[in-house]
Amino acid sequence: MDYRRFGRTNLSLSVLSLGTMRALASEQVFGRTLQAGLALGINHIETAQGYGASERWLGRFLKTADLPANLVVTTKITPQPDAETMAQHIEASLERLGLDVIHCLAIHGLNTPEHLAWVSDPQGCMAAVRRFQTEGKIGHVGFSTHGSQEVIAGAIATDQFDFVNLHYYYFFQHHAPMLDLAAERDMGIFIISPGDKGGMLYSPPDRLADLCAPFTPLELTYRWLLSDRRITTLSTGPATPEELSPLQDLADQTQPLSSEELAALERLSVQAAAALGSDRCAQCYDCLPCPEAIHIPEVLRLRNLAVAYDMQAFGTYRYRMFENAGHWFPGRKANRCTDCGDCLPRCPENLDIPTLLRDTHDRLQGPARRRLWDD
Repeated sequence: MDYRRFGRTNLSLSVLSLGTMRALASEQVFGRTLQAGLALGINHIETAQGYGASERWLGRFLKTADLPANLVVTTKITPQPDAETMAQHIEASLERLGLDVIHCLAIHGLNTPEHLAWVSDPQGCMAAVRRFQTEGKIGHVGFSTHGSQEVIAGAIATDQFDFVNLHYYYFFQHHAPMLDLAAERDMGIFIISPGDKGGMLYSPPDRLADLCAPFTPLELTYRWLLSDRRITTLSTGPATPEELSPLQDLADQTQPLSSEELAALERLSVQAAAALGSDRCAQCYDCLPCPEAIHIPEVLRLRNLAVAYDMQAFGTYRYRMFENAGHWFPGRKANRCTDCGDCLPRCPENLDIPTLLRDTHDRLQGPARRRLWDD
C-alpha cells in the first residue's frame, strides 16, 4: 500500500480509503469488510452520521480489532444552521464512535448556497466545530460536496477547511478546476467512490470492458486518478470484503500512466467521438440555468455514457435520482422540458437540446414501477 500526505493536515493516508456507506448488510459483514481493508494496509476509515448504524458499529469494531497505530477515522456531519445543534451532533458522533478525538470531521454535503452561508457565519455551526477543536476533541476539518462549482469554490475560499471530499472521475471531469483550487490551498483531496459514482465500474458493460482491455474499467479509472499526485486517496466503499479483492494490485500503483494505459484512454475518447458525433455534449455548462430547473449537462452526460459505452445501467441508476434526492442530486427530469429554447443560443455545440433531453428520458427512465397502493 502506498501512502500520501493529506494536504496541510500532514496526515499520511493510504491511497485507498475504506468508506462504510455500503457495508451495512449486517454488523458481521461490516466488521469483516473493515478487517479485510486493514489487512490490505488501508489506514483511513470514513463514516458518517447519515450511514445508518455505521458509526456505532465502527465504534464497537475499534474497541475489539487489532488496529494499526496510524489509523485515521473520519466522520461526516451535515451542515447545521446554528452552533448548538452542531455541538449536539458532534457529541453524538463522539459517543457512538467511542473516541476521545475524531481525527477528521467533514461537513457532509455542503451542497447549496444556504449551506455555504451557514458555514460562513461566525456564530454558525463552525463555531461549535472550532470549540471542539480547541478542546482537543476534533483534529482536522474538511467538507464533502455534491454542489455546484460556485458553492465548492466559495467553501474553499473561506479557508476554514483542511480537506475536501470531491466527485471527480474520468467520466466526470467537470470539477477539474476545483481540484486546482484545493491543491493551491494545500488541501487534502479525497475522491468520493470512484468505483460506484464514477460509473458502477465493479460491473461494467461489455463495450466498456472491451475498450479498456487489457485493463478493467475499474483499474483504469483508479490508475487515472492515482497518477495525479495532488489526489491523496480514493474511497473504495465496498459492500462486502470480496469487493476489495480487485483492488489488491492497485494499492501501490501510483506511478505515471503507461503508454498502454494512455492508449486505452485514447480508445475511450475516439469511441465517444465516433458514437456521439455532433450530438456529443462537451459539458461546458453554458446552457444553465434552465427555466424548468433541468440539470441539462448532467442529463446529457448520462446520455453520452449510455450511447458511447453502453453504460445504460449506470445512467438509469443516476437518472432516476433526479427529483428523488433533493440537494444531493439536484435537477428535474428531462421530460420537464417545455421547448422554450432558452438554452439553444447559449450552446457552443449548437446541440438540439430539447430533442436530446427527450431521447435521454426515453433511454434512461425505464418502465414505470407499480406502487403497492395502485392495486
